[in-house]
Amino acid sequence: MANTSALINVMISAAREASRSLRRDFYNVETLEVTRKGTADFVSDADLRAEDIIFEALNKARPKYGFLMEERGEVVGTDNSNRWIVDPLDGTTNFLHGIPHFCISIGLERDREPHAGVVYNPVTDDLYYAEKGAGAYHNDRRLRVSARTDLSECLFVHGLPFKGKAGADIALAETNNVLAQSAGIRRFGSAALDLAFVASGKFDVFWERILGPWDITAGAMLVREAGGLVSEIDKVGGRPHLTGSVLASNGPIHEAARALILQK
Repeated sequence: MANTSALINVMISAAREASRSLRRDFYNVETLEVTRKGTADFVSDADLRAEDIIFEALNKARPKYGFLMEERGEVVGTDNSNRWIVDPLDGTTNFLHGIPHFCISIGLERDREPHAGVVYNPVTDDLYYAEKGAGAYHNDRRLRVSARTDLSECLFVHGLPFKGKAGADIALAETNNVLAQSAGIRRFGSAALDLAFVASGKFDVFWERILGPWDITAGAMLVREAGGLVSEIDKVGGRPHLTGSVLASNGPIHEAARALILQK
């Protein structure tokens, strides 16, 4: 593994500790208690156990930092500059269907800006991490975004909304726009891993609307440190808010991709 900072080591350690619980639950998914947060939005015992483990580990290592967690919500810290932003299981629907494409996402926000991120798939043992100014890595390999500049050769990844989530009409219209002039679209079901794959150069563009801060923070850090761009979809040059729409790309095609998605 590349020479990592104390901060990144803390984040990786917390992710790996929680991953042991998630792996056990993944291979015994039929025994989990699952509840609905929305029409097709689920939370399981696995999410809650993993979040508790991450909370305890990070709080022990940095007791003054605050938290924003998908299930637990906000925990205010005495350090007003630093806040952990955590999704203990990004890709819950995949997880519950036995599909090994999900991850733990841990981001650190410093002075209201993404500062560091860890994205970890416990089943495949794929670890992505980045810290501001220090680059982005997949295990021990430095990441760089793709170099494609022709949209017809670019592969997009998109987070289509599920039942009960707003925005299906807009998402389908944007999908049709992209399908007509690109190499294709994928829908994998984990925004954090989608962003990690943009950072890795596997995908050239990711876009999705109505995301939470736990979906964005760690992955956005990966893309930026790998040389890409992350912004809002509808605002030229706009950086993404912690909740909202996200457009991530390799950089040179960013505005062309936006125009294609929006048909503007």
